[in-house]
Amino acid sequence: MMEGTIVSENATIIRVVAICGSLRRASFNRGLIRYAEKLCEEDISGMHIEVVDIGSLPLLNTDLEIDGGYPPVVDSFRRKILEADSILFASPEYNYSLSETPKTKSNGYLSVGFQSPLKNAIDWASRPPNVMAGKSAAVVSAAGGSAGQRSQYHLRQVGVFLDLHFINKPELFILAHKPPKKFDSDGNLIDSEIKQKLKELLLSLQFFTFRLQRSQ
Repeated sequence: MMEGTIVSENATIIRVVAICGSLRRASFNRGLIRYAEKLCEEDISGMHIEVVDIGSLPLLNTDLEIDGGYPPVVDSFRRKILEADSILFASPEYNYSLSETPKTKSNGYLSVGFQSPLKNAIDWASRPPNVMAGKSAAVVSAAGGSAGQRSQYHLRQVGVFLDLHFINKPELFILAHKPPKKFDSDGNLIDSEIKQKLKELLLSLQFFTFRLQRSQ
């Protein structure tokens, strides 16, 4: 049914914000989002993806909230989430959970503990009012080990509290370093089978989003 979905020119465009949990330029997960953008531009009618940068967000600190307002970079991020119909996450995996990057002190030395760029972004979005509530969502992962299964399931747990509605199927877990080669040196997706699976996931997200909007 989804493969044959036809969206008329007058139909509402599904607006998707894409959030990548990896900040690396050549990240495989970022490559998945790039290809998803290409699919929506060339092959899937009625769906538009906007990538939202989370690398510039400050660490969550409610002291930065003044008179109920947020820092400009946070406010801009939250507005993009609020105005979207759906969210596409690309989540690597670190220590059985969402990807993390080391914290650094002002003197440049490594401090104890880690921060998750993705979790930090979600925490900012969930500050009152929660701008993720009621939206449809999907998640893809390229990683070693479990291929991102644990991080995805953790993200789905977070989504329950945030009132995010994740599609159940299809799931997309990619063993990024297992032959055959799936990404080039710049992190671009080159595997034809995964390209098709990503297209199927996006079509499922599109269909589910329409259905969710009709029920609200």
